[in-house]
Amino acid sequence: MNIRGIIFDVYGTLIDIHTDEGLEEIYRAISHFLTYQGIFLRRSEVRERYYSIMEEQRQSGGEEHPEFDAVRVWEEFIRRSRPAFSPASSSRSGQVPRFLAQMYRGISRLRLQLYPDVKPILDELSTRFRLAALSDAQSVWLLPEMRAAGIDAHFKHIVVSSDYGFRKPDRRLFDKALSKMRLHSAEVLYVGNDMYRDIFGARRLGLKTVFFSSNQGRKEMEGVEPDYVIYQFTEIRQAVSFFQNR
Repeated sequence: MNIRGIIFDVYGTLIDIHTDEGLEEIYRAISHFLTYQGIFLRRSEVRERYYSIMEEQRQSGGEEHPEFDAVRVWEEFIRRSRPAFSPASSSRSGQVPRFLAQMYRGISRLRLQLYPDVKPILDELSTRFRLAALSDAQSVWLLPEMRAAGIDAHFKHIVVSSDYGFRKPDRRLFDKALSKMRLHSAEVLYVGNDMYRDIFGARRLGLKTVFFSSNQGRKEMEGVEPDYVIYQFTEIRQAVSFFQNR
């Protein structure tokens, strides 16, 4: 098998992350910040309005696997809370929804670190293969977090679900990654940690799959079997050799 490219899931595969969106501190801090924007809401009202708008956005697209856009959620949040607000009215106003999205994530984030040996392995692979990242995530969070982890430069192509309005296992996301890489599915390995969203989704396009059994993700799905299973990230080397020697 002539492997020319590898697509990696990010969270649970490259980055070990833990967040808690239930923390009261998130909504308390945002409630206090909003007073400087002329918006006066209790923390419970902030939480309720945020999740209501998120769900409306997810349902409006009519997708089987819907995704939301955190910046657009906060734009709509502020529009409803302060009708005179216009994200495009000034550079300062336009920055507020993005700031709120990142503030929300920053307070909810309890852990952000690479799995052991991820960076040296990516260093090796990037000299031999085209690498792409494909993640169910928010661009406003993922790209800065990849930079913070020191792995953004390894990926010329990054496909993020929030940019399209749908999530894995929707085959269109995998198609977009392949198109950006300019490779056929038979030339590409997919590495992920979720048996449904990653392995099931990738196999439907004919991608060879490597399942990383990390501390996150769905471990089993009836009728779905990955082509190769690893338990430590360093085992990617053996997985690549396995496919190249077939």
